[in-house]
Amino acid sequence: MEHFGMWGIIPPLLTIVLAFITKDVIISLFLGILSGCLIAAGGNPAAAVMNLSDLIAGSLSDGWNIRIFLFCGLLGALVGMLSKTGAAQAFGAWVSKKLKSGTASQFATFIFGLIVFIDDYFNSLTVGTVMRPINDKHRIARAKLAYILDSTAAPVCILAPISSWVVTVMSIVRNSEGFEKLGISDFEFFIRAIPFNLYALTTLLMVTVIIFFKADFGAMKKSETLARETGVLWNEEIYGVISGDLREEQHTRAKPVDMLVPILLLIVFAVCFFPVVSWLNAIDGKNILNLSQAAASMSLRDAFNNTDSSYALFYAIIFTLALTYIYYLCRRLMNLKEASEAIRDGIKSMVPALIILAMAWSIGTVIKSSPEEGGLGLGRYLSEIVVGSGFPLWIIPAIVFALSALIAFATGTSWGTFGIMIPLVMPIAVGLTQGAGLSDAAALNAVFICISAVLGGAVFGDHASPISDTTILSSTGAACPHLEHVATQMPYALFAALCAFIGFVAGGFFMNGFAAWIAVFAVFIPGMIFLPKRFK
Repeated sequence: MEHFGMWGIIPPLLTIVLAFITKDVIISLFLGILSGCLIAAGGNPAAAVMNLSDLIAGSLSDGWNIRIFLFCGLLGALVGMLSKTGAAQAFGAWVSKKLKSGTASQFATFIFGLIVFIDDYFNSLTVGTVMRPINDKHRIARAKLAYILDSTAAPVCILAPISSWVVTVMSIVRNSEGFEKLGISDFEFFIRAIPFNLYALTTLLMVTVIIFFKADFGAMKKSETLARETGVLWNEEIYGVISGDLREEQHTRAKPVDMLVPILLLIVFAVCFFPVVSWLNAIDGKNILNLSQAAASMSLRDAFNNTDSSYALFYAIIFTLALTYIYYLCRRLMNLKEASEAIRDGIKSMVPALIILAMAWSIGTVIKSSPEEGGLGLGRYLSEIVVGSGFPLWIIPAIVFALSALIAFATGTSWGTFGIMIPLVMPIAVGLTQGAGLSDAAALNAVFICISAVLGGAVFGDHASPISDTTILSSTGAACPHLEHVATQMPYALFAALCAFIGFVAGGFFMNGFAAWIAVFAVFIPGMIFLPKRFK
């Protein structure tokens, strides 16, 4: 048995419903995981509880997961020191003089998010830490900050030629059946497919329109109005408490540079460690004996693409934390006791987010794993529905987009969706284009559109899902209640997804990216005019 059929829908659906009813994400995730374990165990409660314990422990025993887990905790320690010294407040006061309006501070956040494209986790937490006090100064709702962070995380990483996402996507594409028939390299495929990634590009366009034209609507409009009129930046009464936030302290000695030094150190170390990790992994003790030989054995692009981002980020935060600790002591912004308190309080502030992150990994595992591995195989089941339905080529991109979105939303992972869908869609797209007798250019466009639909759908599902780690970290980076971030972002993500869906229908029908974008704008422009007026 490869899956449990429709039973696999129960855990993510239960989690989402309970989260909005109880306002308690942790309990909702726990019960969602328990329901999945009960189904996988055939209804045996004792086996389900034991499997649940093993599942959560297993999610933290994974090397990649635990390094990201520790990175988040140590980043909380860094934020604790920034708050304790008053460096964040000093930087915010300085930048506020340069950014005279809320529009300027939001756009600065957007640009910073575009620049920090190496990794989505790094993006959400770092940009949030830097820009939060500045946006607070202009009474920008924390939910709006979280939306900008989330919209410049995964949507930017999936477009950036050098990011931790590229090697993941390209490795799956390269090993998919039918790819060798296209006659292009995996990297060229990625670059040429970028214009067809309708959801990611539409999301970035939508952020800029909302910032400059103040085109908020729905729940986000309520949060923005509350922040602007009363100064209350998040709604704790409706959405619950925030995590990852610390009270900033006044410190007369703190200067704006005291905020910039740790952030720049973190960025520099992260950029440096991305290729260094690849070089270290290449040392085999036989053909490659040291770092210089490893660096000479591959191009810099390959070193960036083939890295393990969890190692790079973990090393970067350790070095940054150590040097920042010494720097603040030398600047006499805190003593040894205050430094210890700052680190402790910073890590403590991240505990709720870390628990949610571990739970999200666990529910994703039980949903997407096969029954043989103790899971439900939901992704396989949903994929089989499309594969066995005999749809014509022109409608495949739209169906693939919707299915990838559903899988990513239910599992909370875009990378897992890539791994499920790309190997299924590639041979279908290549086979249908050959059978349709299309020209080489049209055939390539058809494959680009189909695979881009997978990427766009996966990013949308990840972007909108309450159990997505990127969504969780964006609300953490913005110090926004997680449910407020989900509720306010959902209408925006759904509208961008609707535009992309219509675009994939048109693009699939004409096998042309230009036609796809005409369809996108035909929906996007009227929507951005109508929605803010209709849904105030």
